[in-house]
Amino acid sequence: MSRIWFAKGLRGMTAKRIQSDLLRAGFSAGPLDKFVDGDFGGHTETALKALQARRGLPVNGAVDVETWQQLTTDPLPTLFERCLGMTAQFEGHGFGLLQGNFDGAGLTWGIIGYTLKSRGLQAILAEAEASVPGTLSRVLGPLLPTWQRVMHLPLADQIAWADSISSGPSKTRVPPEWKDAFARLGDEPIVKRLQMQRAYDKYFVPCARSAWTLGLRSELGIELAFDVHVQNGSFKPHAFALAAALPANTPEIERRRRLAHAVADSANPRWVEDVRERKLALANGQGSVHGRHYNLASWGLIEVAAA
Repeated sequence: MSRIWFAKGLRGMTAKRIQSDLLRAGFSAGPLDKFVDGDFGGHTETALKALQARRGLPVNGAVDVETWQQLTTDPLPTLFERCLGMTAQFEGHGFGLLQGNFDGAGLTWGIIGYTLKSRGLQAILAEAEASVPGTLSRVLGPLLPTWQRVMHLPLADQIAWADSISSGPSKTRVPPEWKDAFARLGDEPIVKRLQMQRAYDKYFVPCARSAWTLGLRSELGIELAFDVHVQNGSFKPHAFALAAALPANTPEIERRRRLAHAVADSANPRWVEDVRERKLALANGQGSVHGRHYNLASWGLIEVAAA
């Protein structure tokens, strides 16, 4: 039986890609203008079953290798792309959502929440301008002089400026003109590419090294490590000590669960239980996070050795 790669419950970039390919092939369900919404639900499942029936494939409403090959000649998403899709769903930013100083990081924006505090946000905009000169002027327009002025300030002053334009009970909101401008930036092909490249270089490569040291060899283990590097910066020394002290024959799922608790216990007290809920869902391969149930198998992440 062929492995199921993507199924009902998937959301985000890959879901939208599957829907777009289905639509191009002439298969859809429900309102046509709402079919490509990035949410693999009942309508996507119905459209896949129609394609599978028409093409003589097993009718399961999910995406296995044979169904993927009927949709596109592109290869299946890599482990990095699948991990990014899962963690990006938790971060909830997409490529263009800008949020204010809700957590002390100044501004948070992009597919995995690049921030002023980490300097990731500044780096992506600078790289975009260097790669395609005129991008910032064209997209930011009259906001560009303010952005340039702020970028010449010390980091603490950049964050203070971000705080001054943040509003709402938790300071997540920013003025509409800034929100709209960064949404447009997120639609720029060069900006999407740079966001993906930075996620790979700055988070996925280090997470793979951490996973190897911690004894995490499965796709679920790599995703847990990636999520820790994105949300928590990295694993703390006590997590490595915990993993080193475990018997060599400890099942990986138990190793993942213990690491999930270790990461949560060292998080900001305000977010401890949120971190625990999220990390345990990844460690177990399924679970509820902020009231939504996730089955990682639907996202192409299962208990097999990572390639």
